Amino acid sequence: MPKILTVVGARPQFVKAAALSRALKENAIEEILVHTGQHFDENMAEIFFRQMDIPEPKYNFGLNSLSHGAMTGRMLEEIEKVLLIEKPSAVVVFGDTNSTLAGALAASKLNIPVVHVEAGLRSFNMKMPEEINRILTDRISSYLFCPTEVAIKNLKAESFENFGINIIYSGDIMYDVALYYSRVSGEKSTIINDSGLNKKQFILTTLHRQENTDDLTRLNAIISALNILSGEYQIVLPIHPRTRKILESNHIKLNFGPIDPVGYFDMVELLKHCKMVITDSGGVQKEAFFFGKHCLVARDETEWTELVDLNYNFMVGADTKKIIETVEKVSKSNAKFDVKPYGDGNAAEKIALYLKNL
Repeated sequence: MPKILTVVGARPQFVKAAALSRALKENAIEEILVHTGQHFDENMAEIFFRQMDIPEPKYNFGLNSLSHGAMTGRMLEEIEKVLLIEKPSAVVVFGDTNSTLAGALAASKLNIPVVHVEAGLRSFNMKMPEEINRILTDRISSYLFCPTEVAIKNLKAESFENFGINIIYSGDIMYDVALYYSRVSGEKSTIINDSGLNKKQFILTTLHRQENTDDLTRLNAIISALNILSGEYQIVLPIHPRTRKILESNHIKLNFGPIDPVGYFDMVELLKHCKMVITDSGGVQKEAFFFGKHCLVARDETEWTELVDLNYNFMVGADTKKIIETVEKVSKSNAKFDVKPYGDGNAAEKIALYLKNL
């Protein structure tokens, strides 16, 4: 039976790891969980380790608050040490973080097969650190589990079929997670009643990408739109600590009160009950769709082009006027979210069955 070593470091990766860990356990596959510490706070530990039944990481490096290069280098060094001790059959990495790339590099240099879950995604913006991470990880992986047909087309366009890499359509593991935890989120979270959000339509917003927060012109434009919209809608912004610091240091005022970062169950309930979503997050774009909500993407490109093509998501960039006009348009929509571009909610099981035969 194979031994799988899973590398995680960011909050969305713990959500994905929860789904895969369950499937591995059901198939009697041993898993070693490594947490790089890239994103860490006590709230995350509570939500992901205790409430979501994720096994405690056997290794936790506590590496955070470093530059991209320093963080990736330190992770690479520490993961290599673990691999030499554990000698896994394969290393699983998720998505496009520094932890993803470090895990893939460490494994590939030791000739250990790399399994990339959420492979083949492209924004085609090489200024994004995430784009560099995902392209390099795909190239040195042995198994690429793709969430969509678009992801497979991207890989074929880049000649990945000629690299001796296994390209597999699995569906999106985040869809598994959304289906599984939406059944219990109402019991785990009281955020809707506690915040009085059942009394007024609200727009759920997340804002943390460096392309927005580090560009004051873009940041001011997005905040201006949110301030205007707050006259008609309640704006619910779980604010990233870094975003809060930038707003305060540049004296950018909000006409509404942001809330502290929320755990996964709170986020699911917010997605269930909101009118629509405005975000620059990759994961939240999909989660909005999973819960039948339109999403305005405050970026100039997206990895999830199929949602734009299906008129569920709308690219608004950092254009104040476009954001407001699109909110007005979306508020009148009666679209049915009845297509399934991300599979049937069994991606984790497909991946586990494949890994079982390594």
